[in-house]
Amino acid sequence: MGNSEIRRLDREIEKATKKLEAVRRGEWWPLNGSERRAMARALAGGAYQVTRGRSAARSEQRMDTTGTAAETRLNAELTALHGERQRLITEAARARAKKKSSGWF
Repeated sequence: MGNSEIRRLDREIEKATKKLEAVRRGEWWPLNGSERRAMARALAGGAYQVTRGRSAARSEQRMDTTGTAAETRLNAELTALHGERQRLITEAARARAKKKSSGWF
């Protein structure tokens, strides 16, 4: 439960941060399946509206909403990972302090 767990969490935090940055840039690869489907649906609907000579504003709004939802999901994931990392660090520090105080010399 020591450094290896913290390193694993650091890698997960790094991945989540990269995903969040990619979503903010408008990339689709970090989206989950339902978010991808929603984006594709909005894109197809917008293309249909444009070919009919109408505005695609509603489809653009749907795409923005889906992107914001993905951003919120990744932010929550990142916050949870940071909290877990902090818990592990605190736990390891307590264990070290207990071990140090229990010894005699």
